[in-house]
Amino acid sequence: MILFIKLFRESAMFAWTSIAANKLRTLLTLLGITIGIFAIISVFSVVDTLERQIRGSIASLGENVIYIQKWPWEFSADFAWWRYMNRPTPRISELDDVMRRTQVVEAAAFIASTSRTIEYLNRSMERIPVLSVSHDYDKVRNFEIERGRYFSPTESTAGRNVAILGYEVAQNLFQQTDPLGKNIKAFGRNIEVIGVFSKEGDDTFGNSHDESIVVPVTFISSFIDVNSDRYNPAILAKGKEYYSSEEVIDELRGAMRAIRRIKPTVDDNFALNQSSLLSKQFDGVFAVLKLAGWIIGGFSILVGGFGIANIMFVSVKERTSIIGIQKALGAKNYFILLQFLAEAVILSLLGGAIGLLMVFGVSWLATYAMDIDFMLTTKNILMGINISVIIGLVAGFIPAWTASRLNPVDAIRSNG
Repeated sequence: MILFIKLFRESAMFAWTSIAANKLRTLLTLLGITIGIFAIISVFSVVDTLERQIRGSIASLGENVIYIQKWPWEFSADFAWWRYMNRPTPRISELDDVMRRTQVVEAAAFIASTSRTIEYLNRSMERIPVLSVSHDYDKVRNFEIERGRYFSPTESTAGRNVAILGYEVAQNLFQQTDPLGKNIKAFGRNIEVIGVFSKEGDDTFGNSHDESIVVPVTFISSFIDVNSDRYNPAILAKGKEYYSSEEVIDELRGAMRAIRRIKPTVDDNFALNQSSLLSKQFDGVFAVLKLAGWIIGGFSILVGGFGIANIMFVSVKERTSIIGIQKALGAKNYFILLQFLAEAVILSLLGGAIGLLMVFGVSWLATYAMDIDFMLTTKNILMGINISVIIGLVAGFIPAWTASRLNPVDAIRSNG
């Protein structure tokens, strides 16, 4: 261990002397490693950021939650869309039947959506999503209420004109005023505000409550047909804790076929969607992006590797007589080998460190300029360091091996 520390320190001194003496040559040599590490780690950081946001959005759809809808989320290349056009939409009347016919469903909720202009005094917001939901919506959808409360069973059953506002809607309509107990206007009707959702942030799939309002479906259904295709009706069913998604889907399929009286030989006229379908589709996209990062950065790293090999050959030539003296004084071949390998690794690590610093700077700027939380993760930092070490070992091995095999007499006589 002590020998390795001495070798590393001596190699670091030689590497630094080489850098100080040949600044431009070293800079150009390390440029390939720097660009390569920057390209690879940048792509991986962007992919990790996108993956974290998308998977967070998928998770917001609910764990073990199955969406009973007209259209499937997963489409194949030969998707016959015309076969789905005449499918019936989920109906609110089917909600109770689903709960009655299933044993593995913990809770289910009906949801339909539209958009309207929302008004309060002289302020208004246009095209605000309005989600009409049945009472158990809070059991199948993950959210928090910052102020106020959720609907009471009486309000849901009686179809009271009450609403929970998204964070952004509350901020823009009421500004510094407390919205609780106030009336907003939508659909030509006054609606009392009973709660405000906590801020959720942007959502890839538009599932954030920030810019929407939620009302009881029994209120909306008194003046619009929530079963209509134009309102994208769906039934959300959450499986019990100890049942898998496959078990929940199997039972829901049987229940829906019975509810709609579908004959055994006839295909389903409904879709059972789950978040895992979206995860599988994005897995392929992320894999392609990461492969692109390896290809883009790989060429630069390859050039950088040749550059380090070249500078190490030059270093061996310049220090041939010194190598001869070291060997004459008893230095073993492995000592010379490790000395030059350590120097190559140090040079490669220097180039990789500059690349990582560039990624950190770009991530910091992007986070503040684009309001997106780009992160240089520990995993990616370690990846950059490992790649740099591997490139240094591979690029420096042949020059180091050549140095270690020099004949001491010939080396001392050399003019290098």
